[in-house]
Amino acid sequence: MTEPLTLPEGAHTDFKGAMSYGDYLDLDTILAAQHPRTDEHDELLFVIIHQASELWMKLAIHELLAARDRIRAGHLRPAFKMLARVAQIQGQLLQSWSVLSTMTPADYLRFRDQLGQSSGFQSHQYRRIEYFLGNKNPAFLRPHEHRPEILATLRATLEAPSLYDEAVLLLHRRGFAIDDAVVNRDWSRRHTANPSVHDAWLAVYRDTEAHWDLYELAEKLVDLEDSFQQWRFRHLKTVARIIGHKRGTGGTTGVDYLTKALEYRFFPELWDLRTAL
Repeated sequence: MTEPLTLPEGAHTDFKGAMSYGDYLDLDTILAAQHPRTDEHDELLFVIIHQASELWMKLAIHELLAARDRIRAGHLRPAFKMLARVAQIQGQLLQSWSVLSTMTPADYLRFRDQLGQSSGFQSHQYRRIEYFLGNKNPAFLRPHEHRPEILATLRATLEAPSLYDEAVLLLHRRGFAIDDAVVNRDWSRRHTANPSVHDAWLAVYRDTEAHWDLYELAEKLVDLEDSFQQWRFRHLKTVARIIGHKRGTGGTTGVDYLTKALEYRFFPELWDLRTAL
């Protein structure tokens, strides 16, 4: 006969007037936030995957903001941990596509019409992450014009130096000869590959002992873009698997749009220099 399970000695059991696990995490609010529009079994999966992804993106933004500020201040060691964490968050987001892909095309079509014009394309957190990484496209603001507070946050991120811009500005402050057109430019525009930036990073990689912290920063940025592009690719393949080449619910071209997005490089010089080494 097995012994009955008991609570660990000293375990707190009286929560009258005290904070519990559920209180601390506000679980009543979180677990009541799923509102499927149909009775279809797989719609709850669809809702929870996207809600969980938004929570991970919230944490990624928290880390990216802090990393940007540390890079701006020249305090790189704390930034390395933050950037590594964002790359791991991307790994969690990547894994979410594997869970979502257990939903078949027939499963999805049973509730797809209930999504209306809603689409992941409209995620303001995703767009803010892209702006942080340097994909500065003002057109991404339009889906948020009906939400002034969100629009203001996105516009501020669009018009500020990106994470990579801050890294290049740090190169300039460290004495590398960065073109004035790169250092003093309109931050709301995408960075394009520049020979002076390429040469500066190449010098870092050719003498890593002299520039170890910059070298480590560069590799953390490469890790970040690599994980982000893997997430994009997995998104593309999941969409192709479930809806083929149908148009997206938000009006995008679906797979064709995602394929084109994969062509954009956030940190071009960090990839190009590998050929020159």
